[in-house]
Amino acid sequence: MTHFIQLHLLTSYAASNLNRDDTGRPKTLHFGGAERLRISSQSLKRAFRTSDVFQAHLPDALGKRSISFADGLIRALVARGLDAAEATKRAAAVIDHDKLGKLKTDKDKPLAKTEQLVHLGPDELAALEQLADRLAASATLAEKDMLVLKHQPRAVDIAMFGRMLADNPGYNVEAAVQVAHALTTHRVTVEDDFYTAVDDFKNADGDADRGAGFLGVQEYGAGLFYLYLCINADLLLANLAGDRALAGQALAGLIKAAATISPTGKQNAFASRAFARCVVQEIGTDTPRSLAAAFERPVGQGTAESDLFEASVKRLEDLRTQFNRIYDQSPETHVLKVGADATASLADLITAAQGVLHRIQTA
Repeated sequence: MTHFIQLHLLTSYAASNLNRDDTGRPKTLHFGGAERLRISSQSLKRAFRTSDVFQAHLPDALGKRSISFADGLIRALVARGLDAAEATKRAAAVIDHDKLGKLKTDKDKPLAKTEQLVHLGPDELAALEQLADRLAASATLAEKDMLVLKHQPRAVDIAMFGRMLADNPGYNVEAAVQVAHALTTHRVTVEDDFYTAVDDFKNADGDADRGAGFLGVQEYGAGLFYLYLCINADLLLANLAGDRALAGQALAGLIKAAATISPTGKQNAFASRAFARCVVQEIGTDTPRSLAAAFERPVGQGTAESDLFEASVKRLEDLRTQFNRIYDQSPETHVLKVGADATASLADLITAAQGVLHRIQTA
Protein backbone atom coordinates (compact mmCIF):
# COMPACT_ATOMS: atom_id res chain seq x y z
CA MET A 1 0.00 0.00 0.00
CA THR A 2 1.16 3.52 -0.80
CA HIS A 3 1.68 5.91 2.10
CA PHE A 4 0.49 9.47 1.55
CA ILE A 5 1.20 12.61 3.54
CA GLN A 6 -1.32 15.35 2.81
CA LEU A 7 -0.94 18.98 3.87
CA HIS A 8 -3.75 21.52 3.97
CA LEU A 9 -2.56 25.05 4.75
CA LEU A 10 -4.30 28.36 5.36
CA THR A 11 -2.07 31.42 4.99
CA SER A 12 -3.09 35.09 5.13
CA TYR A 13 -1.51 37.72 2.90
CA ALA A 14 -2.24 41.42 3.16
CA ALA A 15 -1.54 43.63 0.12
CA SER A 16 0.54 41.48 -2.24
CA ASN A 17 1.25 40.48 -5.82
CA LEU A 18 3.14 37.25 -5.28
CA ASN A 19 2.46 35.72 -8.68
CA ARG A 20 1.46 37.88 -11.63
CA ASP A 21 0.44 37.33 -15.23
CA ASP A 22 1.94 38.85 -18.37
CA THR A 23 0.17 42.17 -17.73
CA GLY A 24 1.43 42.48 -14.15
CA ARG A 25 -1.95 41.63 -12.64
CA PRO A 26 -2.10 39.14 -9.75
CA LYS A 27 -3.09 35.71 -11.06
CA THR A 28 -6.72 34.82 -10.42
CA LEU A 29 -9.28 32.11 -11.13
CA HIS A 30 -13.04 31.82 -11.01
CA PHE A 31 -14.21 29.16 -8.57
CA GLY A 32 -17.75 28.75 -7.32
CA GLY A 33 -18.83 31.70 -9.43
CA ALA A 34 -16.46 34.13 -7.72
CA GLU A 35 -13.07 35.57 -8.58
CA ARG A 36 -10.24 34.41 -6.29
CA LEU A 37 -6.58 35.27 -6.05
CA ARG A 38 -4.31 32.42 -7.15
CA ILE A 39 -0.66 31.44 -6.70
CA SER A 40 0.44 28.91 -9.29
CA SER A 41 2.00 25.62 -8.29
CA GLN A 42 5.04 26.46 -10.45
CA SER A 43 5.61 29.65 -8.46
CA LEU A 44 5.26 27.82 -5.15
CA LYS A 45 7.60 24.96 -6.09
CA ARG A 46 10.21 27.42 -7.35
CA ALA A 47 9.97 29.35 -4.07
CA PHE A 48 10.37 26.15 -2.04
CA ARG A 49 13.32 24.65 -3.94
CA THR A 50 15.32 27.91 -4.01
CA SER A 51 14.55 28.89 -0.40
CA ASP A 52 17.01 29.19 2.47
CA VAL A 53 14.96 26.46 4.16
CA PHE A 54 15.83 23.93 1.44
CA GLN A 55 19.43 25.09 1.40
CA ALA A 56 19.68 24.63 5.18
CA HIS A 57 18.10 21.16 5.23
CA LEU A 58 19.55 19.87 1.95
CA PRO A 59 22.78 21.73 1.18
CA ASP A 60 24.32 18.96 -0.93
CA ALA A 61 21.22 17.39 -2.43
CA LEU A 62 19.69 20.02 -4.69
CA GLY A 63 19.93 20.12 -8.46
CA LYS A 64 20.27 22.91 -10.98
CA ARG A 65 17.97 23.65 -13.89
CA SER A 66 19.41 25.47 -16.88
CA ILE A 67 19.80 25.67 -20.65
CA SER A 68 23.52 26.47 -20.23
CA PHE A 69 25.13 23.17 -19.26
CA ALA A 70 26.60 22.85 -22.77
CA ASP A 71 28.09 26.32 -22.45
CA GLY A 72 29.65 25.38 -19.11
CA LEU A 73 31.18 22.24 -20.62
CA ILE A 74 32.59 24.20 -23.56
CA ARG A 75 34.15 26.74 -21.22
CA ALA A 76 35.68 23.95 -19.14
CA LEU A 77 37.23 22.41 -22.26
CA VAL A 78 38.59 25.74 -23.47
CA ALA A 79 40.11 26.26 -20.02
CA ARG A 80 41.88 22.93 -20.50
CA GLY A 81 43.52 24.10 -23.73
CA LEU A 82 41.08 23.27 -26.55
CA ASP A 83 40.08 25.90 -29.08
CA ALA A 84 36.44 26.99 -29.09
CA ALA A 85 35.48 25.09 -32.24
CA GLU A 86 36.89 21.77 -31.03
CA ALA A 87 35.48 22.28 -27.55
CA THR A 88 32.07 22.91 -29.04
CA LYS A 89 32.30 19.80 -31.21
CA ARG A 90 33.19 17.56 -28.27
CA ALA A 91 30.57 19.09 -25.97
CA ALA A 92 27.93 18.73 -28.68
CA ALA A 93 28.71 15.01 -28.90
CA VAL A 94 27.95 14.61 -25.19
CA ILE A 95 24.74 16.64 -25.32
CA ASP A 96 23.60 14.62 -28.34
CA HIS A 97 24.57 11.29 -26.76
CA ASP A 98 22.70 12.04 -23.54
CA LYS A 99 19.79 13.56 -25.51
CA LEU A 100 19.72 16.60 -23.28
CA GLY A 101 17.97 18.55 -26.02
CA LYS A 102 18.85 20.18 -29.29
CA LEU A 103 21.60 22.76 -29.16
CA LYS A 104 20.74 26.19 -30.45
CA THR A 105 22.70 27.14 -33.53
CA ASP A 106 24.06 30.59 -34.27
CA LYS A 107 26.37 31.14 -37.22
CA ASP A 108 28.24 33.86 -35.35
CA LYS A 109 28.63 32.00 -32.05
CA PRO A 110 29.56 28.47 -30.97
CA LEU A 111 26.82 26.07 -29.92
CA ALA A 112 26.21 26.84 -26.25
CA LYS A 113 22.62 26.38 -25.09
CA THR A 114 19.94 23.71 -25.31
CA GLU A 115 16.50 24.65 -26.58
CA GLN A 116 14.87 23.50 -23.36
CA LEU A 117 15.68 23.52 -19.67
CA VAL A 118 17.52 20.50 -18.28
CA HIS A 119 17.43 19.63 -14.58
CA LEU A 120 20.53 17.83 -13.28
CA GLY A 121 21.29 16.56 -9.80
CA PRO A 122 24.56 17.29 -7.95
CA ASP A 123 25.94 13.83 -8.77
CA GLU A 124 25.14 14.38 -12.46
CA LEU A 125 26.76 17.81 -12.35
CA ALA A 126 29.85 16.24 -10.78
CA ALA A 127 29.90 13.63 -13.58
CA LEU A 128 29.68 16.42 -16.16
CA GLU A 129 32.63 18.20 -14.55
CA GLN A 130 34.68 14.99 -14.49
CA LEU A 131 33.75 14.42 -18.13
CA ALA A 132 35.55 17.63 -19.08
CA ASP A 133 38.89 16.11 -18.05
CA ARG A 134 38.30 13.00 -20.16
CA LEU A 135 37.02 14.97 -23.16
CA ALA A 136 39.99 17.30 -23.04
CA ALA A 137 42.31 14.30 -23.24
CA SER A 138 40.46 12.41 -25.97
CA ALA A 139 38.09 13.41 -28.76
CA THR A 140 36.45 9.98 -28.72
CA LEU A 141 35.05 8.30 -25.63
CA ALA A 142 33.17 5.08 -25.13
CA GLU A 143 29.42 5.61 -24.96
CA LYS A 144 29.26 4.60 -21.31
CA ASP A 145 31.90 7.23 -20.51
CA MET A 146 29.81 10.02 -22.04
CA LEU A 147 26.71 9.35 -19.97
CA VAL A 148 26.11 11.78 -17.10
CA LEU A 149 22.41 11.06 -16.49
CA LYS A 150 21.25 8.82 -13.66
CA HIS A 151 17.88 7.15 -13.21
CA GLN A 152 17.80 8.18 -9.54
CA PRO A 153 19.87 11.36 -9.23
CA ARG A 154 20.71 12.37 -5.67
CA ALA A 155 18.61 15.51 -5.95
CA VAL A 156 15.73 16.09 -3.59
CA ASP A 157 14.10 18.72 -5.79
CA ILE A 158 14.04 16.29 -8.73
CA ALA A 159 12.77 13.47 -6.51
CA MET A 160 9.98 15.70 -5.22
CA PHE A 161 8.93 17.67 -8.28
CA GLY A 162 10.02 15.36 -11.06
CA ARG A 163 12.03 15.73 -14.25
CA MET A 164 11.02 15.45 -17.89
CA LEU A 165 13.57 14.98 -20.66
CA ALA A 166 11.52 15.06 -23.84
CA ASP A 167 14.28 13.49 -25.96
CA ASN A 168 15.41 10.94 -23.37
CA PRO A 169 12.32 9.79 -21.43
CA GLY A 170 14.16 6.83 -19.92
CA TYR A 171 15.68 9.28 -17.46
CA ASN A 172 12.44 11.02 -16.58
CA VAL A 173 11.63 11.10 -12.86
CA GLU A 174 8.02 10.92 -11.69
CA ALA A 175 7.20 13.63 -9.15
CA ALA A 176 6.60 12.35 -5.62
CA VAL A 177 5.03 15.64 -4.51
CA GLN A 178 1.93 17.22 -6.01
CA VAL A 179 1.39 20.92 -5.30
CA ALA A 180 -1.96 22.52 -6.07
CA HIS A 181 -2.48 26.11 -7.09
CA ALA A 182 -3.22 28.09 -3.94
CA LEU A 183 -6.49 30.04 -3.98
CA THR A 184 -8.29 32.39 -1.65
CA THR A 185 -11.11 30.88 0.34
CA HIS A 186 -13.24 33.96 -0.35
CA ARG A 187 -14.16 36.36 -3.12
CA VAL A 188 -11.56 39.01 -3.94
CA THR A 189 -11.28 42.28 -5.82
CA VAL A 190 -7.97 43.10 -7.46
CA GLU A 191 -7.12 46.72 -6.67
CA ASP A 192 -4.95 49.40 -8.27
CA ASP A 193 -2.13 51.18 -6.48
CA PHE A 194 -1.32 54.56 -8.07
CA TYR A 195 2.13 55.64 -6.95
CA THR A 196 4.67 58.37 -7.63
CA ALA A 197 8.45 58.59 -7.42
CA VAL A 198 9.86 61.92 -6.30
CA ASP A 199 12.95 63.46 -7.93
CA ASP A 200 15.06 64.49 -4.93
CA PHE A 201 17.04 67.19 -6.79
CA LYS A 202 13.95 68.74 -8.37
CA ASN A 203 12.11 68.58 -5.09
CA ALA A 204 14.93 70.52 -3.39
CA ASP A 205 14.91 73.23 -6.09
CA GLY A 206 12.57 76.00 -5.03
CA ASP A 207 12.21 77.23 -8.60
CA ALA A 208 11.30 73.85 -10.10
CA ASP A 209 7.77 72.54 -10.45
CA ARG A 210 6.54 70.10 -7.84
CA GLY A 211 5.56 67.36 -10.27
CA ALA A 212 6.63 63.79 -9.59
CA GLY A 213 9.61 62.32 -11.38
CA PHE A 214 7.62 59.19 -12.24
CA LEU A 215 4.01 58.01 -12.12
CA GLY A 216 2.92 54.40 -12.13
CA VAL A 217 0.18 51.90 -11.34
CA GLN A 218 0.51 48.38 -10.00
CA GLU A 219 -2.20 45.90 -9.10
CA TYR A 220 -2.47 43.90 -5.90
CA GLY A 221 -4.84 41.85 -3.79
CA ALA A 222 -5.22 40.41 -0.32
CA GLY A 223 -6.70 37.27 1.12
CA LEU A 224 -6.57 34.00 3.01
CA PHE A 225 -5.13 31.28 0.77
CA TYR A 226 -5.78 27.54 0.87
CA LEU A 227 -2.87 25.38 -0.31
CA TYR A 228 -2.88 21.61 -0.75
CA LEU A 229 0.12 19.31 -1.11
CA CYS A 230 0.12 15.54 -1.52
CA ILE A 231 3.33 13.61 -0.85
CA ASN A 232 3.71 10.03 -2.06
CA ALA A 233 6.18 8.88 0.61
CA ASP A 234 6.88 5.54 -1.09
CA LEU A 235 7.77 7.23 -4.38
CA LEU A 236 9.88 9.86 -2.64
CA LEU A 237 11.91 7.14 -0.94
CA ALA A 238 12.23 5.17 -4.19
CA ASN A 239 13.32 8.28 -6.11
CA LEU A 240 16.07 8.76 -3.53
CA ALA A 241 17.26 5.16 -3.92
CA GLY A 242 15.95 4.12 -0.50
CA ASP A 243 17.97 6.71 1.45
CA ARG A 244 15.67 7.16 4.47
CA ALA A 245 17.88 9.79 6.10
CA LEU A 246 17.84 11.98 2.99
CA ALA A 247 14.10 11.42 2.48
CA GLY A 248 13.54 12.47 6.09
CA GLN A 249 15.48 15.68 5.55
CA ALA A 250 13.50 16.23 2.37
CA LEU A 251 10.21 15.98 4.25
CA ALA A 252 11.47 18.34 6.94
CA GLY A 253 12.51 20.90 4.34
CA LEU A 254 9.30 20.65 2.35
CA ILE A 255 6.93 20.90 5.34
CA LYS A 256 8.81 23.87 6.78
CA ALA A 257 9.01 25.60 3.40
CA ALA A 258 5.30 25.09 2.70
CA ALA A 259 4.44 26.67 6.05
CA THR A 260 6.94 29.54 6.05
CA ILE A 261 8.12 30.43 2.52
CA SER A 262 6.38 32.93 0.25
CA PRO A 263 6.97 33.43 -3.48
CA THR A 264 9.30 36.33 -4.24
CA GLY A 265 6.97 38.33 -6.49
CA LYS A 266 6.91 42.06 -5.64
CA GLN A 267 8.35 41.46 -2.18
CA ASN A 268 10.26 44.76 -2.18
CA ALA A 269 7.03 46.61 -2.91
CA PHE A 270 4.77 44.78 -0.46
CA ALA A 271 6.92 42.80 2.03
CA SER A 272 4.24 40.12 1.74
CA ARG A 273 5.90 37.42 3.82
CA ALA A 274 3.66 35.19 5.88
CA PHE A 275 3.57 31.96 7.87
CA ALA A 276 0.68 29.51 7.66
CA ARG A 277 -1.87 30.11 10.39
CA CYS A 278 -3.26 26.60 10.13
CA VAL A 279 -1.76 23.35 8.85
CA VAL A 280 -3.74 20.12 8.81
CA GLN A 281 -1.53 17.10 8.14
CA GLU A 282 -3.08 13.76 7.24
CA ILE A 283 -1.10 10.53 7.03
CA GLY A 284 -2.38 7.21 5.76
CA THR A 285 -2.82 4.80 2.89
CA ASP A 286 -6.29 5.93 1.82
CA THR A 287 -6.83 7.64 -1.52
CA PRO A 288 -5.77 11.29 -1.11
CA ARG A 289 -8.15 14.20 -1.79
CA SER A 290 -7.99 17.97 -1.74
CA LEU A 291 -10.33 19.92 0.51
CA ALA A 292 -10.65 22.87 -1.88
CA ALA A 293 -14.33 22.01 -2.30
CA ALA A 294 -14.86 23.40 1.22
CA PHE A 295 -14.47 26.85 -0.33
CA GLU A 296 -16.53 26.41 -3.48
CA ARG A 297 -19.05 28.73 -1.87
CA PRO A 298 -16.92 31.77 -0.97
CA VAL A 299 -16.34 32.17 2.75
CA GLY A 300 -17.76 35.33 4.27
CA GLN A 301 -21.13 35.39 2.57
CA GLY A 302 -23.32 35.97 5.60
CA THR A 303 -22.91 37.36 9.09
CA ALA A 304 -22.03 33.95 10.54
CA GLU A 305 -18.70 34.01 8.70
CA SER A 306 -17.41 37.48 9.49
CA ASP A 307 -14.10 36.03 10.72
CA LEU A 308 -12.64 34.64 7.48
CA PHE A 309 -9.89 32.62 9.17
CA GLU A 310 -12.04 30.88 11.77
CA ALA A 311 -14.79 30.29 9.23
CA SER A 312 -12.28 28.78 6.79
CA VAL A 313 -10.84 26.51 9.48
CA LYS A 314 -14.35 25.32 10.33
CA ARG A 315 -15.19 24.72 6.66
CA LEU A 316 -11.97 22.73 6.27
CA GLU A 317 -12.63 20.59 9.32
CA ASP A 318 -16.30 20.04 8.48
CA LEU A 319 -15.57 18.76 4.98
CA ARG A 320 -12.65 16.66 6.19
CA THR A 321 -14.88 15.03 8.80
CA GLN A 322 -17.63 14.35 6.26
CA PHE A 323 -15.24 12.85 3.71
CA ASN A 324 -13.72 10.59 6.35
CA ARG A 325 -17.14 9.40 7.51
CA ILE A 326 -18.70 8.88 4.10
CA TYR A 327 -15.65 7.24 2.52
CA ASP A 328 -14.66 5.35 5.66
CA GLN A 329 -11.25 6.95 5.95
CA SER A 330 -9.32 7.43 9.18
CA PRO A 331 -6.00 9.13 8.49
CA GLU A 332 -3.60 9.95 11.28
CA THR A 333 -4.15 13.68 11.73
CA HIS A 334 -2.06 16.47 13.23
CA VAL A 335 -3.24 20.08 13.38
CA LEU A 336 -1.08 23.16 13.76
CA LYS A 337 -3.19 26.22 14.41
CA VAL A 338 -1.77 29.53 15.53
CA GLY A 339 -3.72 30.56 18.62
CA ALA A 340 -4.62 29.50 22.11
CA ASP A 341 -6.02 26.15 20.98
CA ALA A 342 -2.84 25.02 19.16
CA THR A 343 -2.37 21.26 19.47
CA ALA A 344 0.81 20.65 17.45
CA SER A 345 3.97 22.45 16.47
CA LEU A 346 5.76 22.42 13.13
CA ALA A 347 8.34 20.08 14.66
CA ASP A 348 5.52 17.67 15.60
CA LEU A 349 4.30 17.59 12.01
CA ILE A 350 7.80 16.93 10.70
CA THR A 351 8.43 14.13 13.20
CA ALA A 352 5.12 12.45 12.31
CA ALA A 353 5.84 12.69 8.58
CA GLN A 354 9.33 11.27 8.97
CA GLY A 355 7.89 8.36 10.93
CA VAL A 356 6.07 7.24 7.78
CA LEU A 357 9.38 6.41 6.10
CA HIS A 358 10.06 3.63 8.60
CA ARG A 359 6.77 1.92 7.74
CA ILE A 360 7.72 1.56 4.09
CA GLN A 361 9.20 -1.73 2.96
CA THR A 362 11.90 -1.33 0.32
CA ALA A 363 13.13 -3.96 -2.10
